[in-house]
Amino acid sequence: MTIIAGKTVLLTGASRGIGSMIAQAIAAEGATIVGVSRSPTGLENVGAIVQKAGGKWIGIPFDISQIESLPTLIQKVEQAAGSVDILINNAGIEIYRAFQDYSTAELQAILSTNLLAAIELSRLLLPGMLDRNSGHIVNMASLAAKKGHPYDSVYSASKAGLLMWGDALRQELIGTGVTLSTICPGYVSGQGMLADTGISAPRLSGTSTPHDVAIAVLKAIQKNQAEVIVNQDSFTVGFTKLLLGLWQLFPQLGDRMYRSIGVPQLNQQRIQNQQQAASSSDLQLNDSPVIFVER
Repeated sequence: MTIIAGKTVLLTGASRGIGSMIAQAIAAEGATIVGVSRSPTGLENVGAIVQKAGGKWIGIPFDISQIESLPTLIQKVEQAAGSVDILINNAGIEIYRAFQDYSTAELQAILSTNLLAAIELSRLLLPGMLDRNSGHIVNMASLAAKKGHPYDSVYSASKAGLLMWGDALRQELIGTGVTLSTICPGYVSGQGMLADTGISAPRLSGTSTPHDVAIAVLKAIQKNQAEVIVNQDSFTVGFTKLLLGLWQLFPQLGDRMYRSIGVPQLNQQRIQNQQQAASSSDLQLNDSPVIFVER
């Protein structure tokens, strides 16, 4: 079992939702958390919670979608906390659109934040981990990586890329002392992506909480689990795995089931909700209003 106490953990997307709960769970094990997010206020809030509970916290505001600047982030992290023992690629954004309605800037934002940043951070940190014969990388994917979500196709693609890249890298790392885990949550209630759109998950899909996901991350590190599906309970997880296997054999069956439980309808409603929120927001991308739904 991997001992987390005394380790330095770099956590992206650390300012809210799943990231906040991961920070609290890992800090409770005695690790130093270096939290990264675009939101200084969010980092301060999470840091206060972690430190109040006796945890060690360093917050670094940074936009990881700026891929060419990530070496600067690593320099800041190492100056503040030393070598990184565990990297948790948790940051993610989600923009709902019919595919043809995405702007180029939106495509770049999703893929840079969800996929390219995780790859580049891992590339930058991996040589040090290999030199020490020790380290762990956690990638936060999604069940959307295993069955694409209509009107959320680019997010699905980014998470599928993260899943497959992680699968390949994990095999490269066998015998090096560096390990890798991929976490695949389904719908997550509470603060975060689902809550931001103001819509409940389809009733039959199951939901988990940010705390559930955080505990899954903690156990994946401790037990070196390759891939973990997180859903409502053990029965729902087992049923989800069964369906995913069945859909590999019969893809159109999966399409019909998604329509029957309302996944396309849910995401179409999310488009409307994001557009309404964007119309009253100052946040703009490429001269068109957009709301980033971020962990």
